[in-house]
Amino acid sequence: MISQTMQQRVQSVQERIRLACERVGRDPSHVSILPVSKTFPVESIEQAVSLGFSRFGENRPQEVVRKAPLLQHLDVQWVVIGQVQTNKAKDVARWASELQSLDRGSLAEALQRRLEPLERTLDVLVQVKTSPEDSKSGLPASELMPLLRQLEAFPNLRMKGLMTLAVLSDDPQPVRDCFRMLVRCRQEALDAGIDPQCLERLSMGMSADLELAVEEGSTEVRVGTAIFGVR
Repeated sequence: MISQTMQQRVQSVQERIRLACERVGRDPSHVSILPVSKTFPVESIEQAVSLGFSRFGENRPQEVVRKAPLLQHLDVQWVVIGQVQTNKAKDVARWASELQSLDRGSLAEALQRRLEPLERTLDVLVQVKTSPEDSKSGLPASELMPLLRQLEAFPNLRMKGLMTLAVLSDDPQPVRDCFRMLVRCRQEALDAGIDPQCLERLSMGMSADLELAVEEGSTEVRVGTAIFGVR
């Protein structure tokens, strides 16, 4: 039976997205929701599947390795959104359909080596560091273009866009500034000749700041607490 509480939470998130889109003249259908299921049990994911979701974000590859076999019957797709150590590339290559936190060439090389014998492809988003906080990871904006060029040599990695984590602040302006920086990074890459199909998506915004992200152009918000509840 569908959890009424979760259903209400999903509807609330959808309404927040709709209102944010309305304020800036965007189509809400152009913004997708990625439920972030980290630390939640498979039963919660099963409930979310019954509400129409099929992709789930996890911070740690180890969690994907643990949960994926338990949910294979539901054809769930796993999206790794947390920082990945190179020695975990094998787990990402085996179980994930997407990585949103690619931040260095050495990880791209490790993923390509693991994917090729499996005859698998992996969608990737490059994580750009837009926040000054030490706790936030990502590639410096100045190093984005070299990595994008490097990715052209890895056929099993399918570049799809950019991701960022905004600064944690009660003041909306610095949060907006982070999102605007990612939008500028995308435009600069397009101006430099990067294929637009490789930069279609901007993954930015979470439960607390998704309205600001949508207003600034996010195509996907990563939502954990607002769907699954407090961890």
